[in-house]
This record gives sequence, C-alpha cells and structure tokens, in this order.
Amino acid sequence: MTRLILFGAAGRMGKEVDAAAAKTGDVKIVARVDASGADGCLSSLAEVTCSADVIVDFSHHAATKTLTDYAVKNGIPLLVATTGQTEDELAMIRGAAAKIPVFFAANYSLGIAALIRAAKAIVALYPDADIEISEKHHNRKLDAPSGTALSIARAISSVREGETAFTFGRGGQVKRQKNEIGIHAVRMGNVVGEHEVLIGTDNETITLKHEAHSRALFADGALVAAKFLVAQKPGLYSMTDLVGG
Repeated sequence: MTRLILFGAAGRMGKEVDAAAAKTGDVKIVARVDASGADGCLSSLAEVTCSADVIVDFSHHAATKTLTDYAVKNGIPLLVATTGQTEDELAMIRGAAAKIPVFFAANYSLGIAALIRAAKAIVALYPDADIEISEKHHNRKLDAPSGTALSIARAISSVREGETAFTFGRGGQVKRQKNEIGIHAVRMGNVVGEHEVLIGTDNETITLKHEAHSRALFADGALVAAKFLVAQKPGLYSMTDLVGG
C-alpha cells in the first residue's frame, strides 16, 4: 500500500487524484493539505503528523520551496504536477532531486508521452522541417504556453542540430527562420487540454494530436508515477523514465 500526502487537495486536480485513489486498492491518502484549509484539509505540511511514502503536489508552483524543503527534511519522495516554475524554483527541484527521488512532469498523460516519442522520431527523419506546436486549454489556466507544449518543444529540440529558437505566437512582418519552433496558445471555455504538433516540409505535412477528454487521466497517470517513484533512488524522473524512450 502506497501512503500518499496530497498537496493541493481542495483544488480541481486534487479532487481528481482523491477520486482516482479511492478506486485503487493499493494507494491510500493519509493526509490532505491545501493552503485554503477548505474541505477539511490541513492548511500546511507542518500539521501532518502521520508517515507517508510520497507527496503528490497539484497546487501551484509558488509552493515549490515549501514542498522541496519539507520533502528533503523528511526524506519523502516528491511528485510535482504543477507548471510555470521560475528558474529559481526549477533550481529548487533539481536541488531536491540530488537528495530524494523527485518526479517532475508538465503532463501526466501516457498519450502525451507517446506523442513526444513519436514527434522526436519523426523530426529526426526531417531535420529541415518547419515545426509548429499549438495548444488549447480552459480560460482559467494561468500559464501560456502550457508546460506540456514547452516540454514537447524541448524534446524536439534535443534531436535537432544547432540552436533552436522558440517563437511564441506570430505577428508583424518577419520571415520564419528555419531554426524556429513556433508555439501558440489558445484559452477558451472549459477545454481540458489539446496539443498538436505540425511537422512540415515543402512536399508534405505530418500532424500529431492529443486531446484530453477528462482530467481524470492526469490523476491516473500521477498515481502510477507516484508508485513508481517510491522504489527509486534520489534523482530527477520524468514520464520518459516511466514509459521508456
């Protein structure tokens, strides 16, 4: 049985994780923490008095220092499922990973992991292709572009030669450069999440698309990753480590 501290438990995704855990027979949430203190949650990690195997964070990147400090102090693996981290916060995550197992992903969908693997393989075959990434999310999402779109772009960059520049949206009268990856964000309604990668040459276009129909898929993926993380040594882990490739 994997004992889990759920941080951000009163939020939309926190509730999805709670519901997903209730359906499993091998995950138990031993503490629910949310800064708001809503829904009977503890308001801080300092109030947690029970032992746990892993912390799952679905709160906000501003809590990075609080989470990493607590996880390192108590020797508990940490799964981070927030995006929009500053460079300082990313450094905190890397620093924590030197001492405890840390799982950090912008998207916990198995389908997105498969899309990234496919995109890297295709781009390696078309080194001179133009690449554009578009993403759509609900109108309450704070960061743009999404952390997932940036993860896709970085993964693609890793198989291209030379420096790659990210262009966020397009405007004005500027010719597209060959080393660019265009990234475009749309915010509307209650869209759960859509990510599309277009890989184009003068003769053909290849399109890869993933569409999330329910936030439950992210909760399911996070629980799989949390159980994986408990058995790992200190280090920084991602969906690549979970699914291979």
